[in-house]
Amino acid sequence: MSQDGLFQKFGIELEYMLVREDTLDVAPIADRILEQAAGRITNEVERGIMAWSNELALHVIEIKNSGPVPALPMLAEKLQKEVEELGRVAAQQGAILLPTAMHPWMDPHGETRLWPHGNKDIYHTYNRIFNCQGHGWSNVQSTHLNLGFVTDEEFGRLHAAIRVLLPILPAIAASSPAADGTLTGWLDTRLNYYQNNQKRIPFITGQIIPEPVFSEAEYEQEIYQRLRRDIAPFDPDGVLEAEWLNSRGAIARFDRNAIEIRVLDIQECPLADVSLAVLICAVLKGLCEERWAGLAEQKAADTGELAEIFAGAVRDGEEAVIDNRRYLALFGRGGNATMTAGGLWQELAADCVSELAEAGHAIQQTVNAILAEGPLTRRIIRALGDKPGRERFRGVYRELGRCLAQGKLFVP
Repeated sequence: MSQDGLFQKFGIELEYMLVREDTLDVAPIADRILEQAAGRITNEVERGIMAWSNELALHVIEIKNSGPVPALPMLAEKLQKEVEELGRVAAQQGAILLPTAMHPWMDPHGETRLWPHGNKDIYHTYNRIFNCQGHGWSNVQSTHLNLGFVTDEEFGRLHAAIRVLLPILPAIAASSPAADGTLTGWLDTRLNYYQNNQKRIPFITGQIIPEPVFSEAEYEQEIYQRLRRDIAPFDPDGVLEAEWLNSRGAIARFDRNAIEIRVLDIQECPLADVSLAVLICAVLKGLCEERWAGLAEQKAADTGELAEIFAGAVRDGEEAVIDNRRYLALFGRGGNATMTAGGLWQELAADCVSELAEAGHAIQQTVNAILAEGPLTRRIIRALGDKPGRERFRGVYRELGRCLAQGKLFVP
């Protein structure tokens, strides 16, 4: 069981909203921000091992490490410094950075502006086929976690583990309780929109949970080839490549030997994002080492059953009830008839306490706080109260903006 290349290289991408400092309405000025930083219109600004880059919508900007790093904890401080520097540049344009996975009152049909420079052909093709004016395209800010592998065997082991863990990730990472100025009733509204935004070509997202494929050859045959066939009638010029189209909750990037997890809502500050990433990687490492269940059992996990558990976590977050004993057995909890997703995370964190301790006090304390207080969505709902009006939304989200600027957790 060679794992020489697993959990050795990491990458994190954080997507933030640019909003007007006075009103918190979206500010479609990412191109102006990047131009100010680089001295010219550009898609990306390199800043040592870090970078800022554009996204589909002009009010969204991304901060990331531009090359893989050997350990996640080191990224917390580096990402926070980038947030602060980007905030200084945004302030000169009368804007601030806002966290969370959805703007709570943005009208995507009237306020969406797509990136108009450089690789705009890709975005315009997406827009022509799917109409990118809705929430599922232009109001979805996420954290992407990239995990490296070296061999095909390592890819298969890691992909199996990620498929198993994906269903309960919204239970710790949800940060999108509202859209169109009202609470939606979904703990993870972003993912509710995300899983439906490409229904015109359903195979692009599939069931969000990836198919049980465990080698590059299988992935090419079962996923990429089908994606190319399904998009061809809509994209005769071949602008959209299969690797970009793939919108499953975790996607293989064989060009850089990584799997990218995409179901994580962005948190209130980089420390929270990195802390959750550390917890996720600790559990994935346990799965890859067959700590709770063998590789064969993990590979045999049924995609439909995993998707059903995922749907519950999207809807109910940490309170989602898991009554699938086969699933619980993958984490050594098969003797339980039911568990909540939050209860399962509490036990998994306890199993991985030594790995969390190694990551440092700040990260361990942050993980403990999130598990105790609930995902960010739950904390936002508590702060908003019942039937919040626009001013209440503005007050709570202004505080979230301060949490981001100061690198602190949001605890109402």
